[in-house]
Amino acid sequence: MHTILPYEGWLVFYDASEDERSPFYGKQYDFSHYNQAIYNYYIDPAWDFFGSETLYMKLLYCNYHEQLAIIELMGEWNDTLYNDIMHLKRNIIDRLLRQGIRFFILIGENVLNFHGSDDAYYEEWFDDLDEGWICALNFRPHVYQEWEKYDIDYYIHYGESLNMLAWRTLEPLQLFEAVKNILNRRIALS
Repeated sequence: MHTILPYEGWLVFYDASEDERSPFYGKQYDFSHYNQAIYNYYIDPAWDFFGSETLYMKLLYCNYHEQLAIIELMGEWNDTLYNDIMHLKRNIIDRLLRQGIRFFILIGENVLNFHGSDDAYYEEWFDDLDEGWICALNFRPHVYQEWEKYDIDYYIHYGESLNMLAWRTLEPLQLFEAVKNILNRRIALS
C-alpha cells in the first residue's frame, strides 16, 4: 500500500498545506519516514490523517468561489467499527462547509472496501449542502453495492457516466463542469 500515492497533477492549482482555510494548512510532510499505516501496512506520507484508523484522504482541490472541494480517499471505509463517516464529517466536511463549500467530488478508486452502519451522518451532510451535492467517482462496484444496502445512494451521486470521466486528464474546474453537466442531465430526465 505504500506505493499508492494521492494524485499530484493538480498541485499547480492547489496545495491544501498552503491554503489558510484548509484543514491541512501548514502541514509538513516528511517523505523520509513512513509512519502512517492501515492494518499494519504502511502508506505514503502524502496521505492525510483525519481521525480514521482505516481511511485516509487528500484534499486535491478547493475553490471557495466555486464552492467546490475534490477529495481523494484511500483505504477501507469502515463505519461499522471506526465510524469513518463521523470523522470525515466532523473533522473535514464541517470545516469546509463553514468556508462555503457546497459541492463535493469524492474520488475513491483506492477505497478497497466499505462497511456500513447507518446513514445519519450522510443525511446530515446532505442536509447541510444548501443546493449543493456530493458526487463519487471511480469507487469499486462492491463499494457502491454496499452503499445501496445502507441507503447511502440517496445522498451521494454516482454511476457509470461519472465513472467514465477520465478525471486525471482534466483540470479541476473542467472536472467540476463535466460532473455538473452529467448531474444536470440526470435531473432533467427525472
